[in-house]
Amino acid sequence: MGKRILLLGAPGAGKGTQSKQLAEKYDIDHVTTGDALRANKDMETEYGTPRSFMEKGELVPDAVVNEIVKAALEDADGYVLDGYPRNLSQAEYLTEITDLDAVLYLKVAEDELVERLTGRRVCSECGTNFHVKFNQPEEEGVCDECGGELVQRDDDTEETVRERLSVFEENTQPVIEHYRDEGVLVEIDGEQTPDDVFEDIVDVVGE
Repeated sequence: MGKRILLLGAPGAGKGTQSKQLAEKYDIDHVTTGDALRANKDMETEYGTPRSFMEKGELVPDAVVNEIVKAALEDADGYVLDGYPRNLSQAEYLTEITDLDAVLYLKVAEDELVERLTGRRVCSECGTNFHVKFNQPEEEGVCDECGGELVQRDDDTEETVRERLSVFEENTQPVIEHYRDEGVLVEIDGEQTPDDVFEDIVDVVGE
C-alpha cells in the first residue's frame, strides 16, 4: 500500500504545489475534493448527485462529498488528500474509512497568505499562474507561455481573500485542533521556500 498523507493548510499555504510533488515522489494519487467531485458529478448517492447541487451553485453537502472522497480513496493505491476534511464531521468520517500515515499542517501567517493570494495573476488565455513577487513573468502583465494578458481574479482581491481566510479559520481550525489533540499533527513551517517545505514534509513521511 502506498503512503496515505493528509495535507492541511489555509488557502495560499502551498498545499497544491506540495501535493503534486508528493504524488510524483511517492507515486500516489493527488486527491482534491474539487477534482473528485468533477470526476464523479453523476455518482448516485442517496442524497442525489453532485451535479444536482453544483448546477444550482449550491455547496455539495458533507454526506455527498464524503461518499465521493471514499470512492476516490478506495480506488487509490496511496494518496495525498488536499482540501478535505474541511470540517470536524468530515474529519470524523475520514477516521472511520481509512488510516493515515501522516497528517501535516502547513503553517503560514495570515499577512503572508494575503500577500501570496492578492499577488496572484492568471493568464486570461491559457490559465497559467504568475505572481507579482514570487513568480514574475518576463514581461509585466504578459504570459510567458502564450502571450495572453495577466489578470487578477475576483477572488484574489484583498477583501475576498480575508473573507476566504476567515471561513477557513472557522471551519477548518477545529480539524487542525482535532488532529493535534490526537497527537498525530505535524506542523511544517510553510513560509520557507517550496523546496525547503518539501524536504521537511519528506522527513516526516519517510521513504
